[in-house]
Amino acid sequence: MHSQKLLIQKTADHVKSLLSGEGSGHDWWHIYRVWKNAQSIAIEEPTANVHIVELAALLHDIGDHKFHNGDETVGPRMAREWLERHNILEADIQHICTIIQELCFKGAGTSSAMSSIEGRIVQDADRLDAIGAIGIARTFAYGGHKDRLLYDPEVKPVLHTSFEDYKASTAPTINHFYEKLLLLKDRMHTKAARRIAEQRHQYMETFLQQFYKEWEGN
Repeated sequence: MHSQKLLIQKTADHVKSLLSGEGSGHDWWHIYRVWKNAQSIAIEEPTANVHIVELAALLHDIGDHKFHNGDETVGPRMAREWLERHNILEADIQHICTIIQELCFKGAGTSSAMSSIEGRIVQDADRLDAIGAIGIARTFAYGGHKDRLLYDPEVKPVLHTSFEDYKASTAPTINHFYEKLLLLKDRMHTKAARRIAEQRHQYMETFLQQFYKEWEGN
């Protein structure tokens, strides 16, 4: 047990060194919040392997495809390299890399199925950080990072039916609420995440109402 805790701390330190100072909303503190969300959700899922959950949560974004020309293999590869250096069982490495591979949102009209309870916990934890007040802040941070317009009433949201279309989108940031964020509440797997998501979802709805009101000078 001590060695597991030591590996978690080493992994946290490793990821922090890689992602500190990243300005698009995918920084170390995003990882930290997902890690904490995942721990909270796992408490209510007694069949979950918490060690796998924590490692996958910490490593889930070290090679995000958004920052590697859409290459989805970078993240799992970087995670595997780190875990192999610490003599982790191959079955556990494969499990963690599968979670990272399956995790990301691929478009409103596509499936993002997770093949294990550990994966469902980490996906829920990651999605919770994409909604609510922090989700709003991260969305605009990423939009600014990508030089996106805040909003253009003439550009309508698109419910993408393929991951390639979703990745290729350059739509204004407000569209992202309809193309992803407002859809996440109903895509949570665990009871704990669904409970937390309800309030965060409502906060986003209220924000959008206020945004449109101010847009028209009210």
